[in-house]
Amino acid sequence: MNDERLLRELRDLLRDGGLRGSFLVRDLATGEELGIDPDRELPVASLVKIPLAIATLERVRRGELDAARQIEVAPGRVTSPGPTGLSRFRHPARMAVEDLLYLGLSISDSTAADALFALTPPAEVARILGELGLEGIKVRHPMGDLEDTPVERLGPQQARLAQELVIAAAGSGPGHPVPQLDLARANTGTARAFTDLLQALWTPSAIDPVSAARIRELMGANLLRQRLAPDFSSDAALWSSKTGTLLHLRHESGVVEHADGQVFAVTALTESRVAAGRQPEAEALMGRVARALRDQLRQG
Repeated sequence: MNDERLLRELRDLLRDGGLRGSFLVRDLATGEELGIDPDRELPVASLVKIPLAIATLERVRRGELDAARQIEVAPGRVTSPGPTGLSRFRHPARMAVEDLLYLGLSISDSTAADALFALTPPAEVARILGELGLEGIKVRHPMGDLEDTPVERLGPQQARLAQELVIAAAGSGPGHPVPQLDLARANTGTARAFTDLLQALWTPSAIDPVSAARIRELMGANLLRQRLAPDFSSDAALWSSKTGTLLHLRHESGVVEHADGQVFAVTALTESRVAAGRQPEAEALMGRVARALRDQLRQG
């Protein structure tokens, strides 16, 4: 099947499944790539923890931060489904900076990430990204800002209504009444920008090689594997990634390393038109589309 026909069929699949998608798959050896709307900007939710990790380790390398420094972290005390780690703690905890990195990247603990943002604020993370030549990702706010959304305000009994309001507003024109979804105020990026970020982590770049290796290790230990991992993990392939989820947004950005030596960066950013918090069909569809793009590149 030629590329144009495949892309047409995949767009139809996404539409029929209630998703709008921005996908990009790139062969990191050849630079060959295939995508669907890869330059479309979207709020990135927890994907911002990858730039945060890069900036944190860059400051450690410069001697501005001590990876062993102990930080007292206030308990998140979150009781709603979803958040992990320190976000659910009921009592203060003391954690080393490097251990906060593990919690933030490998289990997507937003309280741990905000402890790191307190050391390296969003504007500083953005500045360091620029110094490293990493463009297209805007870092504007910490993770705690994602907790004040219509779902939290209306409560679990009105979660469907909250989703419906968010989805309706998304199609009403530029901007969004929910700040975390407003492209002028949110942390944002594109599939291309995150694929470029992955390439900088997996191949020689301005990122310190020791820092890049540590981030690859933490992404390889990602515990959230319900989205793209089923289509990319096997005994003959290593899948390393970071997910991002917010309201109707479901994202994942990662790298699959095959036993035969081929390595592909894969980024999938999606927004759903279905007003539901749990959508396993959408997760499976994301993986199906991303894998079809990878298969096309691999066979071509």
